[in-house]
Amino acid sequence: MSLRHTIIIPEKNNAERLDVFLSISLGLTRSSIKSLIEKNRVLVNGKAVKAGYALRPGDTVNAELEKSTHETPKPEAIPLSIIHEDDDIIVVNKPAGLPAHPGAGRTGNTLVNALLNHTKILSTVGGPDRPGIVHRLDMDTTGAIIIAKNDHSHKNLARQFKEHSALKTYRAVVWGAVKNDEGIINLPIGRSSTHRKKMSTGAQKSRTALTRWRVLKRYPGLTLIQLTPETGRTHQLRVHLSAINHPVVGDKTYGLKKARPELSKTALDKIKGVKRQLLHAYSLEVTHPATGKRVEFIAEVPQDMQELIDFLDGTC
Repeated sequence: MSLRHTIIIPEKNNAERLDVFLSISLGLTRSSIKSLIEKNRVLVNGKAVKAGYALRPGDTVNAELEKSTHETPKPEAIPLSIIHEDDDIIVVNKPAGLPAHPGAGRTGNTLVNALLNHTKILSTVGGPDRPGIVHRLDMDTTGAIIIAKNDHSHKNLARQFKEHSALKTYRAVVWGAVKNDEGIINLPIGRSSTHRKKMSTGAQKSRTALTRWRVLKRYPGLTLIQLTPETGRTHQLRVHLSAINHPVVGDKTYGLKKARPELSKTALDKIKGVKRQLLHAYSLEVTHPATGKRVEFIAEVPQDMQELIDFLDGTC
C-alpha cells in the first residue's frame, strides 16, 4: 500500500528545489524525500528527475509515499498543558519524558496520543503516525511546541521553520560560570562516526549550525542561559553547549560524568535529584497561518527546573 500526492506548483515557488519543496509540503525530512526520488517514486510532469530539479510554475509533481508499517496511534488520556488553541493551531507546553510522536518501537504515550484524545481535527500532511506535528522537541526537553489543525496551517508553519522565520527561544541551566554576557556558537554539526545516536561538532559530514546565547544569571559553578537557535540541527543546543564546555545540567548524553567541585554540598545534593536535561523551550514566535499576524507564545518553566533556580536564587 502507498499514499499518493499530486501537487501543481504555484507561481510563488518558481525555481525552488524539488526536495526542499516536498520536504516542506509533505512534512518529511529531505533525506526521506531524496530516497523517494532515487526510487523513482517522485515524478515531475510524468518524468523522473533529480532532487535538485528547479521547479517551475505549473509543474505537476506526483509523489508516492510508502505507507507506514507502524500501528496507527490511538487516543490516550494524557494531560495536556495548552497555552493557546484556535481553529488552526494548538500550542502546548510539552512536559519532560513525552516524545512528540511514535517511533523506534514506541506506539503509545506520546504527544500525538494525547492530541488525538483532545481533538480529531489535526493536519494529515505528516502522515498517520504524526498528525499535527510540525516540529519536535527532544523527549526530555520541555516547552512550547506548535501543532497544526489543518493542512494549510501545517504547510505554512513548516515553511516558517524551514526559512527560520519561526523564532524559538530556550532557557537552560548549564555547568560552569559562562564568562561573557552573550555570544554566538558557530560550529557545524553532524552524526558521530563512533556513536550513531549522538551528534558531534567533529563529524566528517556536517551541516552549518549557529546558536546565539545570552547569560540571564550566574551562580557558583552554574549559569542560567538563554539560547536562540538560528538553525535546526538535531540536538543542536545540547551539542553546542557541550562543545564550549558548558553542557546542560542533567544531560545524560552530552553532559558531565561528574559534578564540578565549585558547587556547595547543598547545591550538589539538589542537582543529584535532577533526572533530565534542564533545557526548556521558553518562547515561540510565528506568523499565524490564518491571520498573518506575528504571535508569541510563552511556556511556563517546569517545576523541576524552577525549583532548582529558586534554590540557587535563595542560597547563592
